[in-house]
Amino acid sequence: MSSYDAVMAVIREVPDGGFASGAPYWYWLGGRSALDLVNTRRERWRRDVETLLDADDLVRWLVAAGLLSAPVAPPRGVLAEARALREAIDAGVRSAVAGSAMDARALTLVDDWLVHAGSRPQLVAGPDGQPALSERAPADSPRRALGMIALDAAQMLGDPAQRLRIRICAAADCSARFYDRSPAGRRVWCSMRTCGNVAKARRHRARTRA
Repeated sequence: MSSYDAVMAVIREVPDGGFASGAPYWYWLGGRSALDLVNTRRERWRRDVETLLDADDLVRWLVAAGLLSAPVAPPRGVLAEARALREAIDAGVRSAVAGSAMDARALTLVDDWLVHAGSRPQLVAGPDGQPALSERAPADSPRRALGMIALDAAQMLGDPAQRLRIRICAAADCSARFYDRSPAGRRVWCSMRTCGNVAKARRHRARTRA
């Protein structure tokens, strides 16, 4: 079984957190939409908590992420598709951090979603009432929004310079993925307010005991 097969087997067994919606447990530390989606699977290091509990939860997450302008009826099957895309992106994240080749099927899955991010022309009436050719808004359907996330992932994973800035939080009890936008490119914590401060406090206590 490949590493990607193992991941896909695991997500079918990820327990719900026992709450009505995952919204209170979403966080936005990734620095880009692809990593924020990956982070909807919490505590990968221990309990594996799923925070996209149903298709309506997914739609709410896409609205909160600014990828949908308003809630819409989710198409059938989109939750499973979103979870699979999430894990394919994370396979690329883990490969980038390890400096290894991305699983071929995970790569293909992300690539398959790019068709939803493509140009979608729209003919509308202009200010003068005459026909005007424009682009449809990206936030017009959940699959369109997920396609834009796949595009963000493709741009991040497909660029060597961007791959070098993909991080997994250094805290042993955190699984957050994030994009390092610091000038020096040496950031190791998902947030200095949380994991960074905890690590700093631990070092201080260790020095005090010493």
